[in-house]
Amino acid sequence: MSWVRQLARPDIVALEAYEHAIWDPTLERLHANELPWRAMADDSQAGLNRYPEPQPRALIERLASLYGVAPECVLVGRGSDEAIDLLTRGFCRAGTDAVIICPPTFGMYCVAARIQGAEVIQVPLRAAADFALDEQAVLERCTGNVKLVFLCSPNNPTGNRLDEEAVLRLATALAGRAILVVDEAYIEFAEAASLARHIRALPQLAILRTLSKAHALAGARCGTLIAEPEIIALLRKVIPPYALAQQTTESVLKALEPSQLRIARAQIDTIRQERQRMLTELPRMAGVRRVWPSQANFVLASFAEPGEALARARAARLLIRDVRGYLGLQSCLRITVGSPEQNSRLLEALR
Repeated sequence: MSWVRQLARPDIVALEAYEHAIWDPTLERLHANELPWRAMADDSQAGLNRYPEPQPRALIERLASLYGVAPECVLVGRGSDEAIDLLTRGFCRAGTDAVIICPPTFGMYCVAARIQGAEVIQVPLRAAADFALDEQAVLERCTGNVKLVFLCSPNNPTGNRLDEEAVLRLATALAGRAILVVDEAYIEFAEAASLARHIRALPQLAILRTLSKAHALAGARCGTLIAEPEIIALLRKVIPPYALAQQTTESVLKALEPSQLRIARAQIDTIRQERQRMLTELPRMAGVRRVWPSQANFVLASFAEPGEALARARAARLLIRDVRGYLGLQSCLRITVGSPEQNSRLLEALR
């Protein structure tokens, strides 16, 4: 038996996946109980009266090309959130298995595990070292019931990118024991390449990517899991048969055309420049205690009076994120890097 099948839930390994209606666009469809006419307001290309293609081939190939991986290593779903949920449901037995998270970090790892009934083991990032990964502590806590280790790099809400060599050492040490899931939602804003290039050598490594941030498609809800083909095949049993709406597929394919990718790269460059401006100007303000380095499209700052800073931002018609409830961030706010005009307005308000 393969290591993936040994690690996965036995009932999912044995599961017979739902058989969706055969997909063959060359034939007229009288096999899926669909209405033969379009709705009057339907302006889609394929027609919303028809079920969409499960795991659309054109979209998978385009995403595989974008991320530099093979199509068989790609599973597409409704944002990274769905991939997190699928991994947890595919590998964690309720009341038996566990996941490791490294707070402060993205909250959906914990939520997905709790919903599944899996134990959540917390190994905090090293706050004194700018939220660096505690590699040795993760290994020590990775007991036999741990199936998934979630890392976020660049990390949300701290903005730092985890040391690549430490992550790769951890992935190597977890071979056959657990899957190391690295969430790269913000990697486009970092000065680093994706770890997806290591999946062939480290099949226990899984990567989460999303179009929500750098490609301005948060409302489209399209995320990608990049992993060993056997992991992808297993989770295709679990994902709903028609996970992506037809409008999402069509919108994403348009957004990934070469002309649109050039626009996205220019916007990413602008965000990086504006991020540097925020990192330079925020620490000069009297009420700002500290601003941490960031490789994401946001910055984390500690305020002497965070409540007052929130109020000042709201008075300027701007919302920033209160993250004081996160472990170790009692006086902190997370500020998304906006347009130059929005950033100027926020800086003026905080002054």
